[in-house]
Amino acid sequence: MKSIKTAFSILSAAVFATLFYCCRKAPAAETEEPEAVPVEVFSLKKGSVSSELKLPGELIAFQNVDLYAKVNSFVRKLYADVGSEVREGALLATLEAPELASQLAGAESRLQAQEAMYLSSKSTYERLLETSKTPGTVSPNDLELAFARQQSDAALLQSARATFNEISDNRNYLEIRAPFSGVITSRYVSTGAYVGPSGKGSEFPLFSLAEQNRLRLVVSVPESYTRYVSYRTQAKFTVRSSPGQPFYAKVNRLSGALDPKLRAQRTELDVDNRNKSLLPGMVAEVTLPMATSDSSFSVPVQSVLNTALGLFVIKSENGRARWKPVTAGRNDAVNMEIIGDLSEGDTLVLHVSEEIRDRSEIAKTKLGQ
Repeated sequence: MKSIKTAFSILSAAVFATLFYCCRKAPAAETEEPEAVPVEVFSLKKGSVSSELKLPGELIAFQNVDLYAKVNSFVRKLYADVGSEVREGALLATLEAPELASQLAGAESRLQAQEAMYLSSKSTYERLLETSKTPGTVSPNDLELAFARQQSDAALLQSARATFNEISDNRNYLEIRAPFSGVITSRYVSTGAYVGPSGKGSEFPLFSLAEQNRLRLVVSVPESYTRYVSYRTQAKFTVRSSPGQPFYAKVNRLSGALDPKLRAQRTELDVDNRNKSLLPGMVAEVTLPMATSDSSFSVPVQSVLNTALGLFVIKSENGRARWKPVTAGRNDAVNMEIIGDLSEGDTLVLHVSEEIRDRSEIAKTKLGQ
């Protein structure tokens, strides 16, 4: 038993000595300064970030119109069909309206009768006016009545002439002509069909005419990208019918307002299509360049730290790391736009990681570009 107690006492003394030694050494370890982390840094500068925005677009005819008959009539003859290429002013169809001829004849007769009445009243007034120059021959009242009759007949003559011109103009509407050069894309009537204004004659137009030598490429640019698109921006697009073949166009029109449903700005590009390689209605994949001026800070993407708390860059201040929160803009997979409490010329860490803690000591090893 004595040997066991002796061994236990020796073991206890050894454990106590070990704990005492560790407790004595621990504070010394805590007082050791951590080594400065070597980092590569660069100087912050303003620069532009060029990227591309891919959006769907639609090709539509530069001009497109449905041609209706102005007056109720019948189709007499058609001079164009689907696919016909016509020039401005070309005759497309002639119509006939028998009742229009009788209306025109009646209006012409009324005009001639009113002209005769006006000439008679005018002659009467002129004779009375000449006679009234001899005192006492014509009373002033008779002269005033004659003048009033002349003015009344003049107004009736003007009304009859306007009616005649209206019916005569309607007769001109019996010829349907192309308002601009283009291609007939649809024909809805045949010879002998009854046509007229929409809702009063035929519910469908006679023809649909589209200009195809020039097309409009319509793109809806989202609100967040509208500031990067301007007039004359050069865009590239492709269509399914010509895979691998790029087409080019420039921005010609910006709507200047956002669509309330899409929250996007309508943007139109003019496309030269004189070779007829594109058709209205095609869907295009449009690539818009998003280049900007050197007005914002641009940094390499590896210098931006993405954490659960947000985005940060690490700034070197007096040999210590300072985490600076930033907001990201566009990036081109190499550089990124950032916005934050930074100034041009600030020294930032090029390759960041969470191991570089805020306010930790760092040692600059190289100044990157």
